[in-house]
Amino acid sequence: MVNQAVNDAVKSPAGSRNNSGDVVIEIVSLYEAQKKIYPRAVSGLFARWRWGLVWFTQLLFYGLPWLEWNGRQAVLFELASRRFYIFGLVLYPQDFIYLTGLLLISAYALFLFTAVAGRLWCGFACPQTVYTELFMWIEKQFEGDRQARIKLDAAPWSLDKLWRKGGKQLVWIAVGLWTGFSFVGYFTPIHTLWAEAFTLGFGPWEWFWVLFYGFATYGNAGYMREQVCKYMCPYARFQSAMFDKDTLIISYDAERGEPRGSRSRKADLKLTGQGSCIDCTLCVQVCPTGIDIRKGLQYECIGCAACIDVCDSVMDKMDYPRGLIRYDTENGLNQHLTPAQKLRRIFRPRVVIYSVVLMLLSTSLLGSLLFLRSPVKLDVVRDRGVLSRLVDDGFIDNLYRLQIMNATETPQRYTLAVKGLAGIALVKSVDVTITPAEARWVAVAVRIPPQTAAQAGSGAHAIEFELQGEPGTTARASLKEKSTFVVPR
Repeated sequence: MVNQAVNDAVKSPAGSRNNSGDVVIEIVSLYEAQKKIYPRAVSGLFARWRWGLVWFTQLLFYGLPWLEWNGRQAVLFELASRRFYIFGLVLYPQDFIYLTGLLLISAYALFLFTAVAGRLWCGFACPQTVYTELFMWIEKQFEGDRQARIKLDAAPWSLDKLWRKGGKQLVWIAVGLWTGFSFVGYFTPIHTLWAEAFTLGFGPWEWFWVLFYGFATYGNAGYMREQVCKYMCPYARFQSAMFDKDTLIISYDAERGEPRGSRSRKADLKLTGQGSCIDCTLCVQVCPTGIDIRKGLQYECIGCAACIDVCDSVMDKMDYPRGLIRYDTENGLNQHLTPAQKLRRIFRPRVVIYSVVLMLLSTSLLGSLLFLRSPVKLDVVRDRGVLSRLVDDGFIDNLYRLQIMNATETPQRYTLAVKGLAGIALVKSVDVTITPAEARWVAVAVRIPPQTAAQAGSGAHAIEFELQGEPGTTARASLKEKSTFVVPR
């Protein structure tokens, strides 16, 4: 292949040889090295909103595991005992249908929100954005703002550079580990986890997830940053399917801004023939993904509005009206729509469909399921060792194991009954008291008389177990579960 390239270069006319007559082969790389982005700090309305959400989300994430409720952790997904506590709600693995409903609602909420307001989630509340903002703030405290960081990276290693880089890394690692610790605290009681932290007594899976989640936070927010949004997040790729010309996006008003160019504050735009954009490139310098919004909407744009804040500050200094870069819709920008006209366009077919589906899911699925959810659960499992047995006087017994689960945090008292065949009864009466959030296995034997067996014939026959709540308790009046009774041949 090299020889072929040399031959091609020799045969080619101009540009293939230098002044000395030597063959020159130019190698063009198809892959460009990733250039490090140094986002500039920015202040303004949207920056304050972004930091407000950083505080809100992190206080919620870090603080929720420490919140107590009825003498226990308020939110705890205790995998060992297979119980999931969400404030006053006690869930079991059988309640995973609620997770399915929650995921469906979240998906349609994302579709609806994106169709109306674009990528505001990405720009303000996405964990990647939140932690990147936090890690960039830590970086700024140690290394300074944009120009200072560029200068520091270009400078040779010194004691000052080592301190700044090393101190930043230590704080990043501490934040990452604390994030991993808090994450595991949702699955292992956080007070137990805190006590184990001083003796390094974590279990293997706890060690794995603390380190894995901590490393993921450290790597994604400290180093990968915009790479996650641009190349790893699928949302950036399929968002265009949910956008239309009435979706709110970050927009540059080219009609007002072009032709761009530098000028003094006292320059008369009518005389110079220039637009409002002074080509300061600050909108590019503050962008966390390094794009130039003046080139139009790009999939890398996460809608953080940092460019709006910095452009508004420049417009203020130049005594120009704000809004050269702003949140707007494509139709609003091109057709000069008023705010009222843009508001009316929100209620378009796709938004209405998303809203209706979301409302139906929220009300009918989660609402009805939570309303009809029983405070106790009953599972019936047949004894696999002995399907059926013949006892004295021709009576036939079947053995069962019943799992009774209390989904409340108050004691429940029940009596057990069985029906479905003539003369069917429990060999021994069962009265059970279930402590709060307890799951108990109860072994029972069910018996039918010989005349019922003769009348029913051999095979499996439908029966029904019934838990009856005792008067004066908060237990549900009745809970039924179907099973079968086997009559041997």
